[in-house]
Amino acid sequence: MARILIAENVPDIQDVLLRILRRAGHAAQMTGDGNNALRHAFDDPPDLLVMNPDLPGLGGLDICRRLRADPRTGTMPILMLSVHQYPAERNAAREAGADDYLGKPFTPDELMARVETLLASTATTGR
Repeated sequence: MARILIAENVPDIQDVLLRILRRAGHAAQMTGDGNNALRHAFDDPPDLLVMNPDLPGLGGLDICRRLRADPRTGTMPILMLSVHQYPAERNAAREAGADDYLGKPFTPDELMARVETLLASTATTGR
């Protein structure tokens, strides 16, 4: 079981993410605001951050940069979930520090494959 922080501001997607991740046995915590996501990540670093890059308050790319710059969270895996699927947006997320980028809509199987891959790579490599 992994501890996963979800930073998503769309209520329907919040519900779906919580259901999928909890059904898979993970402890999932939700926030809908970028400032809260950053605070939660620093206060109690999760095993994985699943985040919408377009959060109110502090945006996802800024959150990535700040997390990567801090030794407490520098290796935390980050999965971005976004409706924006252009190569430039994917590249910007990677340059900011996101480990993976999944487009919306997504299937539960796609999400879980990405989540499990990130968690497994962290367990074997430290990131």
